Amino acid sequence: MTSASATIESRNQRTGALAILGALAMLGLGYAAVPLYDLFCRVTGFGGTTQVASEADAAKAALSATNRTISIRFDASTAGNVPWIFRPAQTTDTVRIGQRDLATYVARNTSSIPVTGTATFNVEPAQAGKYFHKIQCFCFTEQTLQPGQEVNMPVLYYVDPAILEDDVIGDIEQITLSYTFHRAKESVETGS
Repeated sequence: MTSASATIESRNQRTGALAILGALAMLGLGYAAVPLYDLFCRVTGFGGTTQVASEADAAKAALSATNRTISIRFDASTAGNVPWIFRPAQTTDTVRIGQRDLATYVARNTSSIPVTGTATFNVEPAQAGKYFHKIQCFCFTEQTLQPGQEVNMPVLYYVDPAILEDDVIGDIEQITLSYTFHRAKESVETGS
């Protein structure tokens, strides 16, 4: 074998190895994309994704609570395959920024079979997501309603006082908290 053909063969092997490494990297990124996107949304509030807070976080925010109030509008809907009536107990509430508040949603299963649902959520304007903190929420777990069952679903939340320092939305007057219930995957697969 000549040195020229050895050099070409070496380059081909290197190119092949790089192509395989590139393909494996793309595969890895494909699997990591969903959890990384979810993490990005939770950290930044991107797309109206709200934050999850602890009781300690809420207590710290309460120390910074202001006299400024903001209106919170509550919205509820269900996907077409969820036979529930789902609505907020009250459509709006005025809260002090930094102070905890409790909202309640009401859900009733209108079908003759148990139905398990999971709630997706967001806030509008989307930029408010990083300042809207939930301490407790029915949306953190799946909810199963028996035939005809009606339940109250609480959300304990606060609006972070840091919102007042945001040049883009620091002066907004209302945030809309929206939930949509979807049928849980296992509920769809079993037909219940």
